[in-house]
Amino acid sequence: MSGNFVVSGDVTAPGGVVPLRPHPDRLFPVDPGVRALARRLYETVRDLPILSPHGHVDPFLLVHDEAFADPASLLITPDHYVTRLLHASGVPLAELGVGRGPLSEEQARAVWRTFCEHWAVFRGTPVRYWLESQLAEIFGVTERPGPDSADRIYDQVAERLADEAYRPRALFRRFDIEVLATTDDPCSDLAAHRALAADPDWPGRVIPTFRPDRYLEPTRAGWDEEVRRLGEAADTDVGDYDGYVRALEARRRYFAEHGATSCDHGHPDVRTDPLPLAEAARIFRAALAGEASEAEATAFRRHMICESARMSCEDGLVMTLHPSVRRNHHTPTSRRYGPDTGHDIPLRTEFTQALQPLLDRHGTDPDFRLVLFTVDETVFSREIAPLAGFYPAVYVGAPWWFLDAPDSIRRFRRAVTETAGFTRTSGFVDDTRAFCSVPVRHDMSRRLDCGVLAELVAEHRLEEDEAFETAVELVVVRPREAFRL
Repeated sequence: MSGNFVVSGDVTAPGGVVPLRPHPDRLFPVDPGVRALARRLYETVRDLPILSPHGHVDPFLLVHDEAFADPASLLITPDHYVTRLLHASGVPLAELGVGRGPLSEEQARAVWRTFCEHWAVFRGTPVRYWLESQLAEIFGVTERPGPDSADRIYDQVAERLADEAYRPRALFRRFDIEVLATTDDPCSDLAAHRALAADPDWPGRVIPTFRPDRYLEPTRAGWDEEVRRLGEAADTDVGDYDGYVRALEARRRYFAEHGATSCDHGHPDVRTDPLPLAEAARIFRAALAGEASEAEATAFRRHMICESARMSCEDGLVMTLHPSVRRNHHTPTSRRYGPDTGHDIPLRTEFTQALQPLLDRHGTDPDFRLVLFTVDETVFSREIAPLAGFYPAVYVGAPWWFLDAPDSIRRFRRAVTETAGFTRTSGFVDDTRAFCSVPVRHDMSRRLDCGVLAELVAEHRLEEDEAFETAVELVVVRPREAFRL
């Protein structure tokens, strides 16, 4: 784990305790010789700083620097990776604290017990890997979660959380996070980022990310009110299309002035067909009046993605696209618990034809950066890697979300490298809301990449010195370049 954050001391437990001991060689290749090389490569990058260019950690966590409330509120309730699989196993989200606000001690302990009782459902998943690493390497837990150990583990983690060394700022330093990017509404005043920048006792770098999705989607309920709010934030009249575009440009500049290096888009598709300006203006007026058809609204959004690329060429914000997810798939859950509660489901994705209009205009512009993510791994070798293998502006985004698992990441490297190499990739992206999972996710990526590099050396497709150089570049050089960090 980055930062050498090791808790000393053993946990005293009754006889018959099943140990929790993450293996030091986990995720490395099986062949002993290749594993030995992977281990040496990993030793080179294990303690390098973390660059996290895309994620969802609340920056106010670091502003207030308050102790985490309890183990359940930290590790279970906010992490939809955890709650979704428990929900699939018959546990109601309410029993996991979702949508309930701050938990009492009794409620938090009940959530934790439920989690431990269902530990088996995580077998073989990356969630199990992340949770084991967090419990063992951050909190010093040495026994496996289960019905009998639940209260003991809860007490141990709760005791740690009461220690100053487990406050958010202390963990940020111990995780050795060099850059942490958040995801922010374009109308945000970025108060948390301004507070951190003005704090003489805060040496860390936490930067915002411009996320304009809701302002580009006229089919969203209340879109007209969102646009008016955008105009107020930008102090710009948004009564017509030109004013709307100026407001977006103004807010992007505001974000850049406060440290942002990227703008992030997550739409149903990545078609980028431009409209004649007169047509865009007409649809904008109709949408504000609530009279635009669904087809017109979709055409407008696709036009605005292309416009966003034009803005990126001008203001330097790296454009990231992670499309094709059916948000809030289960309507009753969405109504009761809100978004980001574990039921966003991937869709098939097409990039080649969809991005051709945008790349025709900006794909060779030296001021443009475009990082492409997907939850459809069939397109890595068929579309994304070939695009990144030609267009100087395009980078292949790391596997994220449903693909940020060991086997998927290995498949990604094998699918992409033969066409785009290593230099056209973005570096790892943790995409997490769970603060304590940041270092373990990055550590997982480093282990897997070292394993892939060791295999290339064993196959005589890469020299050993090149493998060591590439391992370091994947951790610190690629994200700095792709995201202009």
